[in-house]
Amino acid sequence: MEKTLNRIHPVSDPEATYFLQVSWEKDLGTGFGIILSDGQCAWTGTVSEAEISREAADMEMNREKYVEELKKALIAGEESAGKYNFAISRDEENTECHFSYERNLKDGSFRLGSLKLQKVLSPAEVVKELIGYCLDCLGRLQAKNEHLQKENERLFSSWSDTEKLLEKCVEAKEELEADLYNRFILVLNEKKAKIRNLQKLLNEAKEAKESAVGAKCTSIATTQMATGREDDYDGNTDEESENLTQASLPSAPERRHSLLGSPDVIDTAPRRKRRQRTAKPASTGAKKATHETEVPAKEKELKVFNIYLGVLRNICMK
Repeated sequence: MEKTLNRIHPVSDPEATYFLQVSWEKDLGTGFGIILSDGQCAWTGTVSEAEISREAADMEMNREKYVEELKKALIAGEESAGKYNFAISRDEENTECHFSYERNLKDGSFRLGSLKLQKVLSPAEVVKELIGYCLDCLGRLQAKNEHLQKENERLFSSWSDTEKLLEKCVEAKEELEADLYNRFILVLNEKKAKIRNLQKLLNEAKEAKESAVGAKCTSIATTQMATGREDDYDGNTDEESENLTQASLPSAPERRHSLLGSPDVIDTAPRRKRRQRTAKPASTGAKKATHETEVPAKEKELKVFNIYLGVLRNICMK
């Protein structure tokens, strides 16, 4: 069974002090018992579950909400002071006591419930019970206070250790930051030096590439000029061969005489070859172009030479 003990002051006599004890089994809504005492006399009474339901229905209030209001009025105690009023009226012989409780509103109040309490024949036992309950509560509170005090000391000690550890962590963090900063500076300087070296190598590579491109352009231009000169030379050679062929065809009587009296024929092709070898190509591409231009020239020289031999052969046969 659960119990609570509160101190109340009736509206009719605010200076008077009464002790109200409320006890219940499972929940206040299933019914509760009341003991009221002024230190000399004591009264007791009970409220059943049916009476609670009837009171809630009379006030047209939800039963759960009504039970909550009862808890605030009878159990909360000092927490609900000023929100609820209590009225106590006794007869002349103190055999009965009418006890009621109300909820204060801005413009008035409404009654939550009331009951008649019967006088206890031995109020000393009731007072003894109330004092025992108070001592039990005090003992529980003292034990809880000691437990909380030990827990507080433990937390304070843990907090002190944590604070010291945090200071060490802060110092270690600062040292680590300083060390990392110094290492970062070294790494940064190395990276800067490496970047400068790479930029230098890149510039040198660009300059070398530009020089190579310029040299290649120069060699191509030289090759083109040499190829043009060889083409001009081949054209002149062809014209000389034709003139030589026409000049070397004498009449029939003169051919026999000139054939017998003429010196040995000197091949002009080797002389041309020697003249062509004096022009050295500037590159592999130039050699290929020169070779391609030399082949038609040799074919032309061979053709002229064959014609010349045919003429001599005809003269000899005649």
